Amino acid sequence: MFSIVTGGAGFIGSHLVDALVERGDRVLVIDSLSSGSRAHIEGHINTGKVELVVANLLADGWQGVCKGADRIFHLAADPDVRGSAAHPYPVYENNVIATVRVLEAMREYKVPEFVFTSTSTVYGEASIIPTPEEYSPMIPISVYGASKLASEAMIASYCHTYKIKGSVFRFANIIGARSNHGVIFDFIRKLRRDPTKLEILGDGTQTKSYLSVGACVDGMIFAAEHGPELYNFYNIGSTDWIDVVSLAEIVVSEMGLSDVEFVFTGGDRGWVGDVPKMLLSVQKIMDLGWKPGIGSEESVREAVLAGLSEFTGSRM
Repeated sequence: MFSIVTGGAGFIGSHLVDALVERGDRVLVIDSLSSGSRAHIEGHINTGKVELVVANLLADGWQGVCKGADRIFHLAADPDVRGSAAHPYPVYENNVIATVRVLEAMREYKVPEFVFTSTSTVYGEASIIPTPEEYSPMIPISVYGASKLASEAMIASYCHTYKIKGSVFRFANIIGARSNHGVIFDFIRKLRRDPTKLEILGDGTQTKSYLSVGACVDGMIFAAEHGPELYNFYNIGSTDWIDVVSLAEIVVSEMGLSDVEFVFTGGDRGWVGDVPKMLLSVQKIMDLGWKPGIGSEESVREAVLAGLSEFTGSRM
């Protein structure tokens, strides 16, 4: 199978590339390298198993590489929920317009399958927890969440209009090696600077679901292969959740620290657009035959250990 991965040099994208190469796909990555790193997929490039096209999806010139592709995994996006409040238009461009441009390339070159990474934030502050895929009304409270929901609507329309098979995945917090943002990265960086004190955004009661990136990628590929409809949409996450204070305690423990003072910024959320309580129902994808295989706490511990092994002085 010829698979294209946009954003394939990024955090989740590079793990997806690993999995696709392992199963024998021909893989082409389109990435601007603005936030991703060539180093994440360098080994595959050197062995000839992956081709890298450095391109911005908002510009022209990359579309022709889609010819002959069997499936496009569209992961390229601006993932900064917190930053989307300060800079909303670039998020709209990189998440909505770029997605439509990929769909247009698929239409032109007749690529039959599309896989998209969405987010739990499309649900907003859901009143039903665990939150199922059919939850309504979806009222995002962040620009990032709104951009992903808008993209979902465009994908659904292209799937039905042009008979493209689509798979949309709404992620919980996906964590693990190669991540360069998020709460675990933030905590490790802060504690490296000052091992006696840790600033925690909000009041620490924010409680969310976390899933290791390896399990996430496994779920994506499985559901893309087995989704029965023309347009399929699934939540991906663990079946449990963990609060921020407990997460911080795991980071402190794995770093071998003690007597760390937690300093809270206050309020029930960490930033504008933050959803303080999030747990997705993953029953729909489990009914398809996939299971997470790992919970939030174990995912956090794995991610902390991976983050500690990757952290260097240059990233302080």
